Amino acid sequence: MKTYYNPEDLKKFGKIGDLQKPLADKFFDYYGEVFAEGALTAREKSLIALAVAHAIQCPYCIDAYTTDTLEKGCDEEQMMEAVHVAAAIRGGASLVHATQMMNKINEISM
Repeated sequence: MKTYYNPEDLKKFGKIGDLQKPLADKFFDYYGEVFAEGALTAREKSLIALAVAHAIQCPYCIDAYTTDTLEKGCDEEQMMEAVHVAAAIRGGASLVHATQMMNKINEISM
């Protein structure tokens, strides 16, 4: 089945530098540093990345970090819990903006 997002394109990610190598090199250096062990383990960072991938709805990232979290020893329950955290934050972020609406209603009603 043909889709807009071709899973094979994920393998081409490293080629983004073909059109702008200096910036791509900087990005990949930064990306590598971000995912290096630090205050958070590589496993924890992978779970965060999986949750963010769902929040921003990037199918390439979802594929990549589903594989990565499994390779780093995460189980399905941990992965789904991370996705639910992302969904809760995303939903809450939408709802908290209702305060702007309520402020505007109060402003207009006065």
